[in-house]
Amino acid sequence: MSSRRNEKKTKKFKLFDMNRDGKGVYEVENRKPTLKFFFILFKRKFTQLLQLNLLMLFQIIPILIIAGLYFMGTKTPSVTDALYAPLYGISKIHPSPALTSALDMAGIQMELPIFSPWATALMIGLILFLALTFGWQNVGAKYVLRGLFRGDAVFVFSDYFYAIKRNLKQAFWLGLLDFLFSAVLIIDFIFFYFRTGSFGTDFMYFAIFAIGLLYLVMRFYMYHLLITFDLKNWKILKNSLIFTVLGIKRNLMAGLGILLLLGLHVLLIILLVPMGVAVPLVLPLVYLLAVIGFITTYAAYPVIDRYMIAPYQTQEAIPSEASDEIEATDETESECE
Repeated sequence: MSSRRNEKKTKKFKLFDMNRDGKGVYEVENRKPTLKFFFILFKRKFTQLLQLNLLMLFQIIPILIIAGLYFMGTKTPSVTDALYAPLYGISKIHPSPALTSALDMAGIQMELPIFSPWATALMIGLILFLALTFGWQNVGAKYVLRGLFRGDAVFVFSDYFYAIKRNLKQAFWLGLLDFLFSAVLIIDFIFFYFRTGSFGTDFMYFAIFAIGLLYLVMRFYMYHLLITFDLKNWKILKNSLIFTVLGIKRNLMAGLGILLLLGLHVLLIILLVPMGVAVPLVLPLVYLLAVIGFITTYAAYPVIDRYMIAPYQTQEAIPSEASDEIEATDETESECE
């Protein structure tokens, strides 16, 4: 009786056993990365995706805390246009309808938060934590996701930290660059979003939006290239940009899948939260990050395999390793240059 009880407890909490392997490598008659096979593989790997999502939460928790401090803290209204003060002064001396209209446009206010010293220190600490660990977290997650896609025997926890240890230095610098570039794009997007209305600001707004979308797709490939090939960071960025074009069909399908997934959550929030059901607000924290990562991996890795791995494996130009990983030679690097 006691052994049966222990067995039931083990089964009950098997989700939280990070070193538990999956059911092995699945022998499927056709492993071609089609839409049908995506759902087959997703079903089989869902438990491990939930495990991975627990580790990936450290990418989003700092952002959620910062957002909570911003939206829930004290705010003060403030004008965002530098012309407001001089226009206001002129209007007091020589008022006119045209000046009043310009003053109304320049007087659009935005609520700015007022942070206490402890809140400021907490936000700075969270931003530093995210910036310094951004590359390591992405490398660990991508290594696990690549293994799940390829059908490798994956141990989520140990594989996650193995990838970080193996790529410690390069992942740090690529992640720091990735974090800074992403932050600049987000800040620029917000800046021009609140200043649209003229040709110049509208042009910059749409330009930043387009660059942001392009970079978002590049991120599908960046960390996969890092863990699969021996490439310099600038070549990883360059090849990622090329793959956004070579894999445009799969990239579009991945983008559509992510939008549908996010749209479903927004719909659930709209329908259920007004009724007092808070589950849609918490549910994304359970699986959303890992599922989005799985979608991008399913879209990106076949493109990398087609253009950088398969041609040289068939020619036996790249020595194989026990882990079935490859290091890029000069020939593999030039393939995407």
